[in-house]
Amino acid sequence: MRVLSDTNVILDYVLERHPFHAEAEEIVLRVAKLDFIGYVSSITPINVYYTGRKLKGKDDTIKAVRRLLRLFEVCAADKRVLQNAFSANFNDYEDAVQHECAVAENLDAIVTRNPKDYKNASVKIYSPTEFLQDI
Repeated sequence: MRVLSDTNVILDYVLERHPFHAEAEEIVLRVAKLDFIGYVSSITPINVYYTGRKLKGKDDTIKAVRRLLRLFEVCAADKRVLQNAFSANFNDYEDAVQHECAVAENLDAIVTRNPKDYKNASVKIYSPTEFLQDI
């Protein structure tokens, strides 16, 4: 199974945001154990760095981003993906970009803490809880 982890799940892991951290950490550990192939969109490491350096410091955040890049495959947010996101019928452009990255890469699902934001998705959407129960 090939699954994109939404930025909010990755931020929950990196920033240890409770009560969401435990499930996010389990998802990352499952990627490390090769239970499934984990993906992030190419905008996720940038967002993690931008947010993380303010809250955890530059050095810790760089280490976290490097670890993510070792564990996860990266879906390109190229021009086509960014343009398609405008037509994806999502309320939030960032969510639309995440979705279009998953579609372009032909992924099986997206794991997000906000499944309701993906009501118009054409790929399977899981909350972290649902995903961990299903895998």
